[in-house]
Amino acid sequence: MATLPPGALMQRAAAAVARRCAEVLDDRYGSEYGRAVLLLVGPGNNGGDALFAGEALARSGVSVCAVLLNPERTHAEGLAALTRAGGRTVDTPPSMVDMVVDGILGIGGRGGLREDATSLVTQAMQARGSDGERPTVVAVDLPSGIDPDTGAVPGAAVRADITVTFGALKPGVLVGEGAVHSGLVELIDIGLGPWLRDEPALWVPDLEDVAAWWPQPRPGDDKYTRGVVGVATGSATYPGAALLSTAGALPGPAGMVRYAGAGFEAVRNRYPSVIPTACVADAGRVQAWTCGSGLGTDERAAGELRAVLAAEVPVCVDADGLTLLAEWGVDALRERPAATVLTPHDREFARLAGEEPGADRVTATLRLAARTGAVVLLKGDRTIIGTPDGRAYVNLTGTPALATAGTGDVLAGLLGSLLAAGLPADRATIAAAYAHGLAGRYAAESGPVTSVDVADALRPTLARAGMWRMP
Repeated sequence: MATLPPGALMQRAAAAVARRCAEVLDDRYGSEYGRAVLLLVGPGNNGGDALFAGEALARSGVSVCAVLLNPERTHAEGLAALTRAGGRTVDTPPSMVDMVVDGILGIGGRGGLREDATSLVTQAMQARGSDGERPTVVAVDLPSGIDPDTGAVPGAAVRADITVTFGALKPGVLVGEGAVHSGLVELIDIGLGPWLRDEPALWVPDLEDVAAWWPQPRPGDDKYTRGVVGVATGSATYPGAALLSTAGALPGPAGMVRYAGAGFEAVRNRYPSVIPTACVADAGRVQAWTCGSGLGTDERAAGELRAVLAAEVPVCVDADGLTLLAEWGVDALRERPAATVLTPHDREFARLAGEEPGADRVTATLRLAARTGAVVLLKGDRTIIGTPDGRAYVNLTGTPALATAGTGDVLAGLLGSLLAAGLPADRATIAAAYAHGLAGRYAAESGPVTSVDVADALRPTLARAGMWRMP
């Protein structure tokens, strides 16, 4: 701010908000001209951004009114600009509103909305647009009431359709309940580049990252040099887990899949390219293991998991394997000579860590990763990956469509294949989560999703997204 003319950053932010609002109004109504926009204006710069955005909209023919939550602390220059452009202030939201712009709280806000703000937001959402539907909600920088650092929603909060955020993505719009409240997030560069801190709080891998990491077959490769993955999953009670985890491993980059477990007959009949055996001891040499999905928690299962963990190769532990680890204690994992990946959902996480992930899912994931020396994948609509050295990643391809039985088995199999192909544990975990989420999205295009659909979608997903490239 010291290097720019006064108000330059605010003008850039406001122009971005106004432009996005106009685009949404055009898409919904055919034109922004004559549409009604309500600004909910809090104190400070966030409210100033909303007011200057309102000024730009008013100059383009939009009817703009503003409710000031704290008139004494309203951004004076922004209010004056809105008034000059023909905007006006009102005490309560009108009954007809096409769009609501949330400028109540910015990144300094904590603790949810106060009662007066909550009441105004409720009234605004009771309004109706010209088409009879509720107004579109656009949040300035982040929805008011969410924690910008953790995504926690400790009280009432705005639920936005679109969030226009500035300079850098805030963790709060990407993880936890904050992500749900943020809707579609659009990042706007307002020129902060050189001043942003070097090490981000959260990394967001994209398709370019994952496609660059994905192992590809090389001239001269054979099935062994591409990597052999062992899959120790399934039981008499859960034979489907054996098939699903194997189905997840097969489209991965490893050149061979060895299956070891009670489902070996089913795997042999379904997948003739897989080498099946009844137990880990008979499986032969592998470069990585996936273990635990549907394994059970009896003595046989415990023995299989111990055998896998004793191998000096990377291991992905899932489902029942996590339950067994929780009973044994996870601290011993730090002594493993090879990488370990843990893939818990929230209840499994609580058993492993001794406490729920809570509202700050990133910190919780990193804490368990540091304790165990393992890469931890905390499942969710926004899956968090934490590494022992303190890096946190969020996967944005997740979808609620994946919340169905067996999809985690598919993920574990794919992850094991990436480990066997030689990808480092952090990248293998990120890449598996990304591709798995994308497969879930593609599968959902055809209707309700089952885990079989996700497994079947993996191959076309890898080709469609450019992760698999023709040798």
